[in-house]
Amino acid sequence: MQQPGAKPDTTPARTPATLAKVTVSDSARRRTSYAVRRTSSATRTDVLLRDVPQSATVISRTLISDQAMQGMADVVRYVPGITMGQGEGHRDAPTIRGQSTTADFFIDGIRDDAQYYRDVYNVDRVEALKGPNAMTFGRGGGGGVINRVTKDAQWTSTRSLSLTGGSFDQRRSALDVGQGLTTHLATRLNALYENSATFRQQSGGERIGINPTASLLLGATMVHVGYEFYSDRRVVDRGIPSYLGAPSPTPIETFFGDPDQSRSRLEAQSVSASIDHQLWRGTEHVSPLQLRNRSRVMTYDKFYQNVFPGAVNGALASVNLQGYNNGTDRRNLFNQTDLTTTVTRGALRQTLLLGAEFASQRSDNVRNTAYFGAAGSTATSFAVPFTAPAVSTPVSFRYGATDANSRTTFTTQAVYAQNQVEVGSHVQGILGLRLDHLTLDYHNNRNDQRLSRTDVLASPRAGLVIKPVVALSIYGSLGVSYLPGSGDQFGSLTATTQTLEPEQFTNREVGIKWDARQDLALTAAVYRLDRTNTTAPDPVLAGVVVQTGAQRTTGWEIGASGSPTAKWQIAGGYVNQVARIMSRTSAAAAGARVPLVPRWTLSLWNRYQIVPRAGVGVGIVQSAKMFAAIDNTVILPAFTRVDGAAFLTLTKALRAQVNVENVFDTRYYATSQGNNNIMPGSSRLVRVSMNVVP
Repeated sequence: MQQPGAKPDTTPARTPATLAKVTVSDSARRRTSYAVRRTSSATRTDVLLRDVPQSATVISRTLISDQAMQGMADVVRYVPGITMGQGEGHRDAPTIRGQSTTADFFIDGIRDDAQYYRDVYNVDRVEALKGPNAMTFGRGGGGGVINRVTKDAQWTSTRSLSLTGGSFDQRRSALDVGQGLTTHLATRLNALYENSATFRQQSGGERIGINPTASLLLGATMVHVGYEFYSDRRVVDRGIPSYLGAPSPTPIETFFGDPDQSRSRLEAQSVSASIDHQLWRGTEHVSPLQLRNRSRVMTYDKFYQNVFPGAVNGALASVNLQGYNNGTDRRNLFNQTDLTTTVTRGALRQTLLLGAEFASQRSDNVRNTAYFGAAGSTATSFAVPFTAPAVSTPVSFRYGATDANSRTTFTTQAVYAQNQVEVGSHVQGILGLRLDHLTLDYHNNRNDQRLSRTDVLASPRAGLVIKPVVALSIYGSLGVSYLPGSGDQFGSLTATTQTLEPEQFTNREVGIKWDARQDLALTAAVYRLDRTNTTAPDPVLAGVVVQTGAQRTTGWEIGASGSPTAKWQIAGGYVNQVARIMSRTSAAAAGARVPLVPRWTLSLWNRYQIVPRAGVGVGIVQSAKMFAAIDNTVILPAFTRVDGAAFLTLTKALRAQVNVENVFDTRYYATSQGNNNIMPGSSRLVRVSMNVVP
């Protein structure tokens, strides 16, 4: 059976019996439809999406291509319940069901928790699995996880070259070539080069991606190997400040800070391998025992430096600038092993899973504060005119009193077991439990302080699915995740956080999934997610921390993906949710609303094929107002944005595509990183792509 992140089986047609239990998908249908029917990430076994007792949105490669998506912010725009944060201008930072995170990203089911902007040049699909997912993915994931399933080597021939240009000096090219070399060996290469500016003054960046993969079939064993080099260099742009409780009235392209001192660079490399092997042929009642082992080694060399805006002074007279830099060198090693089999007795069918994960993550982190003025100055802020906030000023970066210089080593040892039960054709259930043993060792290089903490976590999962008819599922689920007190990046530890109990996330959800047509999936869900054991100030003893804080997110969502008719495809959803502090935390008092969680959002994309050679696309994105920060003093206004596209097949091998973002040039504010780092949405942006498919 396939496991998290597994790709469609591409075994050559003349050897179909070798891996009898590896699912073969209709790849032609997948390339032309927005609907994705199966997943192997949610349960670590290959299942129909409608049989997963959990809210899940899958963005297919076809939808990614039709909308000319480039990164995670583009992807989550059409995922109900997720808002992408501003991320300080250098990283993906989604808020999922009211939980902000930078760590809940995965590649083919393996954790990818460094802080950077991810691209989709080598992605087959993106899976957003909402609600706690610790049984499947381990610690964290309180609001949900985002898993990228990458393209791998296939025996079918692949030839694709995409060239894109557009507004604000957009320049991007992507290559995808591969084929089977023999009946046992296939190779593939995905590559990317981009050098683009943005609608913001002084902003832009360069991306390079190289991802060769190979697949090897050896009897009852399938091996996939890959290597990726990914580089991202850009100006760090943290947006505009607020004024009187709203985004300040400056032109949306205005840069605040020193662009020459605001830079980010990332070099990430990874080597991956997966082995699928059938251990034995099974019996009349027991299916073949499938073994899958996956390994990934990753290195991240990340540095960013920024000078950015603080509060506005007076009647739009000036803005205080401040800054810092941060360097992180991270080394990750993950290894996962799963054993699966299916036992059938009459009307009872059980899919059994037993697995283990071992991981080691080492991080070196150094931070320096910006000091403005002549050498030796102790000024950590610098006032500039509000009307001319982009400056070049003397600044030096050196240790401040609280700046980090540390090494952390984080290890994971986990075992998990799961049973998926089918009773006849109308009832399904799932029970699972994961045990994690987590150890964090911290060394402060500045004062030689050494601290450590160990957490033992038990993360259960339970779900029930009732199927009145084959195409309709009604489900209920309960999931629990934990986040140790050292935070989602495990970059530091103090004498206080060393002693804290993990935060707990508990999600209760009921929903309906209906495959209204073969290529049209409709979903609806109602949920409540409670975050407990959060830190709070002791109400009696000053300076003492207690863990009585609590947060709750309640909401409902609907989603649609696929083809209502043969010529019309749709993708989108609506969510209505409230995330608020229930009991005082260290960040806010009871009653405060969580930032970047609008009361409702709506997104709907339509593509209509007018004639065989020409089609059009229209999309709408709407959002209610939301708070920029947890203090609830600055509001980002509600907005409506309309996008459009046109598709034209020029020849058998040449296709043209035009995408227009923000057709009506609406002024809006998409996201923030606190009250004074607000990112305006782009003005009208046009991209023209030529796709060569020989």
